[in-house]
Amino acid sequence: MSETTLLSYEPAHGVLPAPTGHTPPATMELPAPHLGGGAVLMTALAQRKSVRAFSTAPLSLQQLSELLWAADGVNRPEIRGRTAPSPHGLNVIDIYAALPEGVYRYEPVPHRLVLRRAVDARNLTGYQDFVSQAPLDIVYVINHARADQLPPPQRASFAAVTAGAICQNVSLYCASAGLATVVRGWINHRLLAEALSLNEDEVPVLAQTVGHPQPGA
Repeated sequence: MSETTLLSYEPAHGVLPAPTGHTPPATMELPAPHLGGGAVLMTALAQRKSVRAFSTAPLSLQQLSELLWAADGVNRPEIRGRTAPSPHGLNVIDIYAALPEGVYRYEPVPHRLVLRRAVDARNLTGYQDFVSQAPLDIVYVINHARADQLPPPQRASFAAVTAGAICQNVSLYCASAGLATVVRGWINHRLLAEALSLNEDEVPVLAQTVGHPQPGA
């Protein structure tokens, strides 16, 4: 029987987010997603895969908009229903976007990014080299101010299900749009929480790197 090889967990020491080269905008109003584009669902499922080699080319604002909308955007405005399921409609997972120009929190209503910290924190979203090279690292954060409204026995599992659904939405969008992505659980929770300026009710649980595939990889 073969043995499973586990990644060694070596907490980083003295790692700080890098300053940005300019003053980032306080908010990014995202354009409406194009709902008729990309590959059909079955093709996207056939092409869904994890990729760990990324180009440094930036995502367009339209791609960023559609990716975040696919992740957990509002698809039923009359009831503010989301693209990802959430037990009891509590939406316990918040989405943070680590971009070269700053750390932003995604607000599904009104579909925009709000600056949380004017630093490039991509290098703190994981231990792999590619996290600081790709144009976007998404961090999924449990908001316990909302999650603690769930019955205690189900809190962890319900939050995990929600995060998993959001990750898969992003993966399918990337497969449909020809982008590369990989979901990562190998993170330093404390350093990442500090880099994102989270409070004691907010805990990062997963990260997901997104970008253009590296040519020839």
